[in-house]
Amino acid sequence: MGLGRGSAVVLLISLCFLVLHSQMAHAATYTVGGSGGWTFNTVGWPNGKRFRAGDTLVFKYSSGAHNVVAVNKVGYGSCKTPRGARVYQSGNDQIKLVKGQNYFICNYVGHCESGMKIAINAA
Repeated sequence: MGLGRGSAVVLLISLCFLVLHSQMAHAATYTVGGSGGWTFNTVGWPNGKRFRAGDTLVFKYSSGAHNVVAVNKVGYGSCKTPRGARVYQSGNDQIKLVKGQNYFICNYVGHCESGMKIAINAA
């Protein structure tokens, strides 16, 4: 018994939906720093975790006391904010990871140098 055109289209649409849904289901949400949130000495927080492109990082912190800056490798290593870097200040920032290296720092004076930075490689 063969499928008619209408049945084949419905089957194809159903398969596409299933594939897209399964990819979205794999995205995870992580609170940076765990219950302590985004604070000093979070540099080691990513250790032992597996991140994927599309996962969301939630940075929870006291707005006005800290911030989150998405930086490049040089900014991460030097604890300096490159020109044009995106600065988040809400205290509850949600940032999706891109494939490859993702770097974040707090650019308040002395905070990055005190370990308030993370580097994440997302597969």
